[in-house]
Amino acid sequence: MDSFQSTYKAGNANIGLSAEVQRLKVQVMMGWEKEFRNLQWFGLQDGMRILEAGCGPGFVTEQLAHRLPNSRITGLDMDGDLLKQAEELLKEKGQENVNFVQASVFDTGLPDNSYDFVVARMLFLHLHKPEEAVLELRRVLKPGGKLVIIDIDDGIFGVIQPDVEGFQSITQKFTEMQGNAGGNRLIGRSLPRLLRKTSFTGIELETVAVHSDLAGVEGFQIQFDPKRFEGFYRNGVLTEREFSHISQVAERLSEDPDSYAMMLFVMACGIKN
Repeated sequence: MDSFQSTYKAGNANIGLSAEVQRLKVQVMMGWEKEFRNLQWFGLQDGMRILEAGCGPGFVTEQLAHRLPNSRITGLDMDGDLLKQAEELLKEKGQENVNFVQASVFDTGLPDNSYDFVVARMLFLHLHKPEEAVLELRRVLKPGGKLVIIDIDDGIFGVIQPDVEGFQSITQKFTEMQGNAGGNRLIGRSLPRLLRKTSFTGIELETVAVHSDLAGVEGFQIQFDPKRFEGFYRNGVLTEREFSHISQVAERLSEDPDSYAMMLFVMACGIKN
């Protein structure tokens, strides 16, 4: 993805590229069974031509290819380093129904009316101009094709129990920081209007809940790893007290059997007429 049009660059992660890729894998797998169930409910079927926009290192691509062996799947991303990892992953898994394209979601270079189904997971919160991206994805969809956006909304995204002092204010700070950079960590609530504004019809909205008691606490521990936030502390974005609160979240999830966490992902679907 064009760094001037997106707030995300995997190589810039505080924990380093390798650890960031592992975090992305864990994040995908935490709720994938439910996400795939909803994708099928929205109309995803084997045999379709599918585009995954913002495929990153290919973990969703791998799942789609495995579950839909008769589909042709295109993974699209601007990050060449992540695409290389995706290509290696799919080659290792022996999945031959996939190809990858390095291009921006704002200018894919793909043919008009060529895909039955487009999936964009955890992409739109990073985009500076989401409406332009939706219009480009609409262009490559066949008439009657569907776009599904899977993303977050910090207003409902994460819950830690027992509550940690200052956790909500820290979340608000990251929401504001993302907004100042051109992204939107509140994008989930806007997805129906975004799809309607870009002439999609038959719009549906669902949520996927991931709970540490059901999905395991390990994935949440990775998401709240203090190393992910050290750079923000060193740069003055987080105060020492706020950084200590994040560390406290990680400690509780690791050591306190009474501690648990939940995350919600928003899924919106629209039809191109």
